[in-house]
Amino acid sequence: VDGHGCQWMPLAACGCLWMPINAHGSLGAVYGCPCYLGEAKLPMEHFPTTCREQCCLFSTGPGISSYSSNPPAAGTSLVQCLNQALRDVPKEKHVGTPLYLGATAGMRLLHQQASDAVLGAVAATLKSYPFDFRGSKILSGEEEGVFGWVTANYLLENFIKRGWLGEWIQPQKKTLGAMDFGGASTQITFETRDTIEDPRNEVMLKLYGQTYKVYTHSFLCYGRDQVLKRLLSKLLQAERYQATVSHPCLPTGYHKNLSLSSVYNSPCTEKERPSLALDTTVTVVGTGNGSLCALHVNKLFDFTSCSFSRCSFDGIFQPEVSGNFIAFSAFFYTVDFIQTVMGRPVRLPSDLKDAAEMICATSWSELLQKAPKLEKRLPDYCAITMFVYLLTTKGYNFNNHSFPNIAFQKKAGDTSIGWALGYMLNLTNMIPAEKPSSHKSMLYNYWVILILLFVVTTLTSLVTAVCLLRQSKSGTI
Repeated sequence: VDGHGCQWMPLAACGCLWMPINAHGSLGAVYGCPCYLGEAKLPMEHFPTTCREQCCLFSTGPGISSYSSNPPAAGTSLVQCLNQALRDVPKEKHVGTPLYLGATAGMRLLHQQASDAVLGAVAATLKSYPFDFRGSKILSGEEEGVFGWVTANYLLENFIKRGWLGEWIQPQKKTLGAMDFGGASTQITFETRDTIEDPRNEVMLKLYGQTYKVYTHSFLCYGRDQVLKRLLSKLLQAERYQATVSHPCLPTGYHKNLSLSSVYNSPCTEKERPSLALDTTVTVVGTGNGSLCALHVNKLFDFTSCSFSRCSFDGIFQPEVSGNFIAFSAFFYTVDFIQTVMGRPVRLPSDLKDAAEMICATSWSELLQKAPKLEKRLPDYCAITMFVYLLTTKGYNFNNHSFPNIAFQKKAGDTSIGWALGYMLNLTNMIPAEKPSSHKSMLYNYWVILILLFVVTTLTSLVTAVCLLRQSKSGTI
């Protein structure tokens, strides 16, 4: 599936579609789910783990949060995505297809007036299409983290699944922790038995009759795009906004001209805005120094302030990480670059550190030769790899024992991992608090048992007949 369209995979006769739009990245997904209470004839409990991504939808341009100065353009930016949805969703299902808009960290950064204007413009565009638009919402950081956790564990059937006899069973395996790394924020969410000292980070969930105590936190301004802006701001400050600024995280042989407005147009950097005119242009020159890059990236975190028994960074409480984790979004793309382009394995924290230093030491011409199709983001891999190393080790406190438990993945099966599916499941109540009724499963079990008895009886009769036939022949002789 790519941005030019996707092949529609027909659902069963009773099929419902859901199409949440990822507002920050302007990425949509069409989900195919069996019908459930309120939408169709059959109770949802018959199909608790069958929602799957049917196709992906891509729009042109950046996320809608970048249109705060021109809100109508935010709606226009989704037209290509929505037109593709018109083609990919069967026409007879258009009117009955619920359409949700979920906005994340990019929109959380905007002031109230700006975010309202953008959402209003986008809603007007969405309402002009034949889908069943059901409103928009800016998710909190905690919701974004929890919905990502729900998505991963739902897809991997860690909550509940059907046994081989058709009965609903709760797997013995534990839930996975989820780590998301977006453009404006990063989230970590995992189940824990430890005391969560800050109640703002504790979420109690009841899913399929099971209660889960989940720790979650979202770090705003620690997403990929905002990290790069903050890092550049620190370097500009350190070099007193000279006309030419050295950047240790950019490769040697690389340079670019940029205006100060492109650095300080974000709430994550506005407090560091200089008194200079924002149309001032500076030239940033790459020096490719891994150790110096690590020093500057480290300054983006506050590892000293903590009023709890333990913290991750910036004074935020975090219990000890435990169990397996799945890391997606930019976590996946960063590690995938290390493994496929740089040809290095990532099994331990030291592998991540060594890879960062290797990328930093690789010249711009060499990088272009290795990955010409990634030219737009290629200069940033040194800084981002170093950031991921420091975030996971010094921030989240993964060590040589726990780091190998992180799986860097883009998808679970054929469905992308992220907050969107979890958000949709929550909106539609497709994950019940109570365990599904066993009535249907019991009927299914009875049929299985009857079939097995029939097979056993038939085989026994055949064996008996063969034995009698042989005895009869022996007696005749």
